[in-house]
Amino acid sequence: MRLRCPPIIHYSSGGKAINAEPFSSLACPLDGNALTRHGTTWRCASGHSFDIARQGYTHLLPVQKKRSADPGDSKIMVAARQRFLNAGHYQPIADAVSHTVLAELPTNTTANCLDAGCGEGYYLRQLRTAAGGDGHSLALMGLDISKWAVLSAAKQAATMPGPATATISPWANWVVGSNANLPVLSGTLDGLLCIFGFPVYSEFARVLKPGSILYQVETGPDHLRELRDIIYPRTKHTHMPEPPQPAGFTHRSSESICYHLSLTDAGSIADLLAMTPHLYRASAEGRAKAAALTNLQVTVDVVLSRFECH
Repeated sequence: MRLRCPPIIHYSSGGKAINAEPFSSLACPLDGNALTRHGTTWRCASGHSFDIARQGYTHLLPVQKKRSADPGDSKIMVAARQRFLNAGHYQPIADAVSHTVLAELPTNTTANCLDAGCGEGYYLRQLRTAAGGDGHSLALMGLDISKWAVLSAAKQAATMPGPATATISPWANWVVGSNANLPVLSGTLDGLLCIFGFPVYSEFARVLKPGSILYQVETGPDHLRELRDIIYPRTKHTHMPEPPQPAGFTHRSSESICYHLSLTDAGSIADLLAMTPHLYRASAEGRAKAAALTNLQVTVDVVLSRFECH
């Protein structure tokens, strides 16, 4: 079922052995046939061909399946998120996700894992680092509809320790694509992450192996409450319902991750606002109030849910 891959890469980072390789059970976004890699190109049996960019990512979002010329997060949003996340403000979320995922992924084989809506790759990099030295071998892929996000992810991945001879995708595949039409062969994934993303459960169920887990992170009722109170004239605080049980899945558990974050400079506050939908939802007056802040104590409140694929 799984295509033949290059050998697993073994190298060290901070004294820990890292076993990671790019996930390679890719499917042609045009006809669903298996893609095989030939140097810096992916091809299917029908002759469709997709080049790997020199930065180390592959564009698998056909123009006829785009809803806009430049879908997904903008270059400005991606840059803001990269600065904010790399500063460690959401490290507790990354730690909880990595711990939960690694506790369940198989250790007797290479575990295939996709981050669907990977953004600039922060959570997948954290997962790869957390897996170092614990017996896991991972085949990883990050996918996002934003070319700017995937470009950032590929560039940052290339700066992490790796084999001296690796120049393209040394430990993960980075793909521009859509959750609505995942370029992944059916039944090939052992785990799937959807962190602040847009879940398409029918597609997630198709690509996951039966019994494998979807790990979904969504905002809780108090997430960024203090910022919302500043930028919106009237903020409704409502109780969040229990997560739905989507078709094809059984809800196994939900865990709340809640902590207080202290932002002590205007740049971090601006980045937080720019990386969220609140930047575009707020009025000009609300954005001006946020821009004037130099210090902000804000609540981070998210829910990590596990869904088992049937």
